Amino acid sequence: MKQFILLFIFALAFVSCKQETKSNLESADLIVTNAKVAVMDLDHTITEAIAVKDGKVLATGTTEEILKLKNENTKIIDANSRTVIPGLNDSHLHLTRGGRFFNAELRWDGVKTLKRALKMLEEQAARTPKGQWVRVIGGWSPFQFEEKRFPTPQEINDATGNVPTYVLYLYSRAWLNQAGLAVLGIDKNTKAPTGSTFEKKANGKLTGVLLAEPNPSILYARIGALPALSDDEIVNSTKQFYRELNSLGITSGIDAGGGGHKFPKDYTGTKLLADAGEMPIRLSYYLFPQNKGAEYAEFQDWMATNKVGHNGEIHLDHGYELEGGGEFLAWSAGDFENFLAAQPFLEDRPTWREDFKKIIRLHVDSNWPFRIHATYGETIANMLDVIEDVNRETNGKLATERWMFDHAETVTEKELKRIKALNGGIAIQARMAYAGEFFVERYGADKAKHAPPVKKIMAMGIPLGAGTDGTRVASYNPWPALYWLISGKTVGGLQLSEASNLLSREDALYLYTKGSAWVSKEEDVKGTLEKGMYADFTVLSQDYFTIPEKQINNLKAVLTVVGGTVVYGDEDYQSMNPKLPDVIPSWSPVKYYGGYQNN
Repeated sequence: MKQFILLFIFALAFVSCKQETKSNLESADLIVTNAKVAVMDLDHTITEAIAVKDGKVLATGTTEEILKLKNENTKIIDANSRTVIPGLNDSHLHLTRGGRFFNAELRWDGVKTLKRALKMLEEQAARTPKGQWVRVIGGWSPFQFEEKRFPTPQEINDATGNVPTYVLYLYSRAWLNQAGLAVLGIDKNTKAPTGSTFEKKANGKLTGVLLAEPNPSILYARIGALPALSDDEIVNSTKQFYRELNSLGITSGIDAGGGGHKFPKDYTGTKLLADAGEMPIRLSYYLFPQNKGAEYAEFQDWMATNKVGHNGEIHLDHGYELEGGGEFLAWSAGDFENFLAAQPFLEDRPTWREDFKKIIRLHVDSNWPFRIHATYGETIANMLDVIEDVNRETNGKLATERWMFDHAETVTEKELKRIKALNGGIAIQARMAYAGEFFVERYGADKAKHAPPVKKIMAMGIPLGAGTDGTRVASYNPWPALYWLISGKTVGGLQLSEASNLLSREDALYLYTKGSAWVSKEEDVKGTLEKGMYADFTVLSQDYFTIPEKQINNLKAVLTVVGGTVVYGDEDYQSMNPKLPDVIPSWSPVKYYGGYQNN
């Protein structure tokens, strides 16, 4: 009898243990209830709640169903009927460079009037210490201003006085005030790089306007001449920038390198966050060669010392991961996105084909993915000739790794068919939203109706990701980019795309989530809120799916979650917002204005 009782007790304990284990396995770490959850699966499921366990989606369903997954340790967040979407993923954003400079820059992104923009210059000049500059480094369009025009050199000089100032518009032109010209030693005898100009008055005196025609080297060089932040300031700047992205609902970004941004030297801000396990965003990065004529050697060195797929953030899957080479591969094969200047043609550069082919072949032989900057259809057609040659010479090896074109504003159906045949993809950005007026002026309204042909690319089944190309040739804010995809309008309100090239809100969001995940080979782990996918999502300030179209521009996050961890909270969730260090240096424009403006 005693043995029977002991066996009975043991059996009860065993069953209890199994039940407890099962309960622990099925219980959630985090639950968001009373929401409008857009799962973004094939069935376009909209439901009420989401449960998270171990950084992944455990389940979605009704609030009643999902609350059955809670235990005494589950964190419950009431969404108060707000919309929840998968975290946004910018497939072409210069994140590491953006973080490196964010605290030094005065942002005009979203500013509604030129009067306010000039006042910001004046205020920032008053607080900028000796030895530093006032700098506005892209991300704006003159057509976003009520005045619908550029500032004049005189207006910039009046606002900034004797504080050196540099204002950049995309990679098309820039303004140096007189103090800036003096500090850099630029006068009427200074020679501009080939394909660019220092604008002069009739009397030969410099106006302070720098023109890329279309070569932006004149603009790059001036940015590179500005004083750098200290190492501590760069780390702080990177933290502030990534928090800014989180506040807009971004949980992933794919870094396209950038001119004047050397690997690994200039990546220290992000690398230090990754080393410390403090990345609030999943970041994949491509390597961009800096030295014209030495690109092949740079790639050889990188391939010998770095491994594609290496994640430098051990606390976050795909947290800081090397993806491949690009977006520039060979400088001689670059076409510039400057619609204020004539279109460049590769045929005018005798070495482009040889330079480009060597580097493509190196990537294919080394099993490195690559992405290629290409604005115009003519450029893409020429490049495809080379890529097809490499594919034939390697017996179809091109298709074993991801490769894609970036931008592709004027790509034609003929080139799209060739890209599809080679298993390539495309990443589009909202550059037309910031330069579309100048595109129309130069190439005509008809050509702008399908620039790029987004709807056709999707219909052909070519992998397609969306992004901004921020922080210089567009703002880093994803919502004006989504608005552009949906409405076809610039930030100045000009209608570019015709109705047949406009996307539904669901399709536009797909490109910014699942579509972009393809670019970094992560479509199986993120981009939707299906069971088992990464718990990367954002709770929005308004309902993206139902608000008036123009209000999409003003959307932001009130709660952002990466891997089940809250990385940003505002309004009802401000108490959940992780502590961020104070902005440094003390004169930083970010301290006074923040980033994106809605004023």
